[in-house]
Amino acid sequence: MLGRINGLHGVRGWVKVYSFTEPRENILNYRPWLVRIQGQWREISLKQGRRQGKGVVAQLEGYSDRDEAAALIGSDIAITRDQMPPAAKDEYYWADLVGCMVVTVDGVELGQVDGLFETGANDVMVVKGERERLLPFIQTDVIKQVDLDEKRIEVDWDPEF
Repeated sequence: MLGRINGLHGVRGWVKVYSFTEPRENILNYRPWLVRIQGQWREISLKQGRRQGKGVVAQLEGYSDRDEAAALIGSDIAITRDQMPPAAKDEYYWADLVGCMVVTVDGVELGQVDGLFETGANDVMVVKGERERLLPFIQTDVIKQVDLDEKRIEVDWDPEF
């Protein structure tokens, strides 16, 4: 997911967008958008957009007034996988890590990655197994090896923690 439509801007169908990209306006570089409207993904063309203060505003094809655009509030924004650039060496898309089995360097299975979140200092993996664990995604210190082909992440982590 790249972002979410979270408000209206003006009366001509523009919407406020909360972007998960860095910098925020990078969301405007992806076209078309997939927008989840009432549980269904729809491909929608981006007419124009810009950074507005700390956020982003956009005008979407087919939405020319405030009332039409209001139906989009709360809709998630995504793109297809082939629109994404390849990850750099030793960088990973969160979506690729979800579902990976997490195993200690001693071979103890901790569970599967259920999700990730940012803390400011580092990203954190939510690992669900016999119980839920939160592991910092710190390469070389905690994360020893990521094998996306095998869907396996090796970590230096005490299973009792």
